[in-house]
Amino acid sequence: MALLALGINHKSAHVSLRERVAFAPEQMTEALQDLLTTAAIDEAVILSTCNRTEIFAVIGREGDSAEGDNAEGGAASQRILQWLADYHHLSLADLQACYYEHHQEQALRHMVAVSSGLDSMVLGEPQIFGQMKSAYAVAQEAGAINSQLYNVFPHVFSLAKKVRTDTAIGENPVSVAFAAVTLSRHIFSDLSNTSALLIGAGETIELVARHLFENGVGSIVVANRTLGRARELAQQFGAEAVLLSEIPEQLVSADIVISSTGSQLPILGKGAVEHALKIRKHKPMLMVDIAVPRDIEEQVGELEDVYLYTVDDLTEIVDANRQSRQQEVRKADVIINEGVCDYLQKLRSLDAVDILKAFRSQSEQIRDAELLKALKQLEKGEQAERVLEQMARSLTNKLIHSPSIEMKKASAHGRKDLISLTQQLFGLKK
Repeated sequence: MALLALGINHKSAHVSLRERVAFAPEQMTEALQDLLTTAAIDEAVILSTCNRTEIFAVIGREGDSAEGDNAEGGAASQRILQWLADYHHLSLADLQACYYEHHQEQALRHMVAVSSGLDSMVLGEPQIFGQMKSAYAVAQEAGAINSQLYNVFPHVFSLAKKVRTDTAIGENPVSVAFAAVTLSRHIFSDLSNTSALLIGAGETIELVARHLFENGVGSIVVANRTLGRARELAQQFGAEAVLLSEIPEQLVSADIVISSTGSQLPILGKGAVEHALKIRKHKPMLMVDIAVPRDIEEQVGELEDVYLYTVDDLTEIVDANRQSRQQEVRKADVIINEGVCDYLQKLRSLDAVDILKAFRSQSEQIRDAELLKALKQLEKGEQAERVLEQMARSLTNKLIHSPSIEMKKASAHGRKDLISLTQQLFGLKK
């Protein structure tokens, strides 16, 4: 298996670059197929979230080696990186300055860490597990997965589940959504006197709505491209549902605006927010943009009465959360290390299966040939005891013939390691 994990995330790249490397859901199938062809790799899964874009691949064509530190493995990484730059019309140098790559065992460890939330901005957040499963399912539908990733990902998911159930990393789940609501509580001491406008109706906004509702926010409005989904979400929390086109008039009464959509272009511009602030008589407004690409124009942050935060601005909240969970991270690391080692041992044991089959087949052929010879001798009336002795002697000689020759060669060349290994394989005493 030549496994590779390559990408950028919130720790290595600014949001301004991450949003340019993000893949829209409708792009994914075409992107996967283009990646396999253009970068000459065997299998691939693309994970694209607000905090990371990563490619998990199996490399093996054109002499690519499984060893991550050799020239061929590095060449495969550069082919994928070049494809990523070309696909998004970016400078290769920009990506080279902030990307990371992991090979083989480290790639597997990284995949488990990502899936279990250990590598997330908000440590232990649960959404990433579902996002990884979704990315895997999309790759399957696109025909981008064969035997190797088909075996790897279920093991990754199994280990990630074990991390979340056997450690406290999954208790009281936190996420970017939770961090956004925590920020709201810091700015507005009493959320019961505030109104929130949530833009989007996906999983992240649903979590935001739940956290706001549980923290006693005064009222919630959900704005979405389709009214049906907005109503479905709003009903859970006694909220109002509106279309995106109604956002300008809703801004007037919104103290908190939290946005997370899959739009490729900004939804809120400086002009619309400025107009709403005048009607609000410049009453302060908290805006949290947790979408990548961003939903709110950067220039909105220039307005005096607006406190605009992006996902990168949630770092302090995230860091405080991370400190309280470091002990659980150490427990999780032990689980991952043991799980990865067990999996790799199973893979290595499979390498011997074909050899064992060949060894058994060869031994059985020798046995059958000697047995047939012995039966013919008995049919001719030869003494049974003599036939059995001859068969046993001949069988022994033929079975040890090849190992004996190779042992003599090993001894002549000073290969004490092979001699020692032979002793171990056959259970011989010195």
